[in-house]
Parts: sequence; structure tokens; C-alpha cells
Amino acid sequence: MNDARNILDELNDRSREVFRRVVESYLDSGDPVGSRTLTRSLSEKVSAATIRNVMQDLEFLGLLDSPHVSAGRVPTQMGLRMFVDGFLEVSDPEVADREKIEATVSGSNSADVGGLLDRVGAALSGVTHGASLVLAPKQEAEIRHIEFVSLAQDRALVVLVFADGHVENRLFKPPPGQTPSSMREATNFLNTLIEGRTLRDARTVIRTEIAARRQQIDSLAREMVESGLAVWDEGEGDSARLIVRGRSNLLDEDGFGEELDRIRTLFDDLERKRDIEQFLDLAEDGEGVRIFIGSENKLFSLSGSSLVVSPYMNADRKIIGAVGVIGPTRLNYGRIVPIVDYTAQLVGKLISDRS
Repeated sequence: MNDARNILDELNDRSREVFRRVVESYLDSGDPVGSRTLTRSLSEKVSAATIRNVMQDLEFLGLLDSPHVSAGRVPTQMGLRMFVDGFLEVSDPEVADREKIEATVSGSNSADVGGLLDRVGAALSGVTHGASLVLAPKQEAEIRHIEFVSLAQDRALVVLVFADGHVENRLFKPPPGQTPSSMREATNFLNTLIEGRTLRDARTVIRTEIAARRQQIDSLAREMVESGLAVWDEGEGDSARLIVRGRSNLLDEDGFGEELDRIRTLFDDLERKRDIEQFLDLAEDGEGVRIFIGSENKLFSLSGSSLVVSPYMNADRKIIGAVGVIGPTRLNYGRIVPIVDYTAQLVGKLISDRS
């Protein structure tokens, strides 16, 4: 994605317009776009040969591809990503689309959330002519098992198994530096204490233990600080370091060498629990409308598909679920994105009104 942004910055105005016209034409028709077609639509009057040269340059950059010899160009996955990030113009949903969604999901006053979400899925499929994705509201219920799974360097999955047998999978972006082994460690630790508790309860327990570890560290380090052998270096947030002066001299000080080992162990434990607390927070976190193109779509691993998804919130502005549309990479993103966003807002309002 960063490569696409860098390339976008380097394109001149003519290359940008040619690229944008190719993608827009492809998304509209699904057919490869030739240079002669573009000569009739460009704002600048240039020859077909000039446009062919520009298209060849865009192909060399990995933004366009030739499905057949001399058959015109289509955007690559990287090209579609650059178009979505840099050229896509999103407006409000069309009135007709909005009315169809409202009529479908507002047709009943029943408190049955499951029925509401079924109608949401049907509405999205009908309006967008794609497959719908609807994630039910997150439950604040007792958990039987939790597991963190690394999917990629910047993507992870948390699997929650609730006491009633209900299972939820939630995607999140792990903190920088976290590894599959640290996620396994968090999984093992949490499963020793989470059964019979909610996520909120588990966070409370973790925070209590973090506070207890900090108190233990403060107590052990106080005498060292008062004696001038160490000093606190307060970092950002709750982080802090104990800087020890003349470590080799500690061996000559009664008990301080042993206390330093205990402090180091407590610091390690404190950092692990802070990581675990962050994992729990991220398990409930979410993002705005997201677009996954082709192989970016790790939920389904369909190389020829795109996913447009948006979370919905309850009355407390807390993300509780998500709605989305799955379709070919040749989606009308400018139309689909506002539909998904509007539907997510509508679902959040309806669920809030029923609670």
C-alpha cells in the first residue's frame, strides 16, 4: 500500500488522468481499456500513440496489466488499491438505495435482533447485487475460551468462545513488536483466569494485577532510590524505568543485588500484563469503513474478490458489530462504500433504540 502511495506522488498530471480514466472505465464496463477509447475522453488532446506510451509506463510501474496482447489494459490489484486510496470520490448514498435499505430494515418493530440482521443482509445483497456480510452484536457474556491468532505482521484474529457455545472471530491490528509466540503467551495466561468472566471482567483483573506489580516494584525500589543507588525515569503514560547507578557496586550492598533481580522479574511480568491488557483492548476495538482488495482480503482468501466493511455502534458509541459487502474487485466502490457506511449507521441506531 505504501508503494502505491509513493508511485502516486511521482505521477505527472497526464499519467494520473490516464490511470484514473482506465480504472473508471474498467469498473464501469469490466472490459480492458484501449488507447483509442481514452483519446475521446481525456481533457488534454493527445495522440493514441502518446497514450499507449503512458499506459506502458503505468504497466511497468505495476498499476496496469494487459490480459491479452494488444487488447487494452486493466488495473492490477495494486492499481485498484491506489485508485481507492488516492482517487476515489465518495458522496452520500443515492436516495433510491437509501430508501430500499430503510424500507427493508425498518419494516418491523420486533425486538428480534437476529431477524433485523437477516433483513440487513438481504437489503445489502439486493441493493448492491453482491454477497453481504453481517457480524452480530458483540456479546458482553461469560467467556469459556479465548485465543489470539497471528494472520500477518499487521493483522491478527481473536477467537472468543462464550459459555453458551456462541463463537465470535474479531480482527484487530496487534501492537508493534508483537509476535506469534507473545500471542500464544497471552492466550495461555488469559485462559487460566477468563473462564466465567466477561472481557470487561478480565481487563479489570489484569489492571488490578498491573497496579499490584507496580506497587511491589515501588516498595522494593524505594530504599535504593532513597540511598542514591537508583533513580526513576518516568516515560510516557504508565511506563517507567528504574535506572541503577553503579550496578557492580550493588553486589557489595547487603540485599540490593537480590532485590534488583526481583525488581527485574517484576518489570518483565508488568510488561507482559500490559501487553495482555492491550490485546484485550484491541479485541474490542474497530475501524471505520475498510476496503480489502483481492489478496488483501485475508478473511476469505479470495484473490478475485473485494470486501467493503464498516462497524456499527451502540448508544454508547461502542463498536458492537459490522456489516459489509463482498464482490468482485470490479466493484463500484464510489457507490458501495456510502451504502455500507449508511447501513452500518442505521443498524447501530435501530439496535440502540431497541435496547
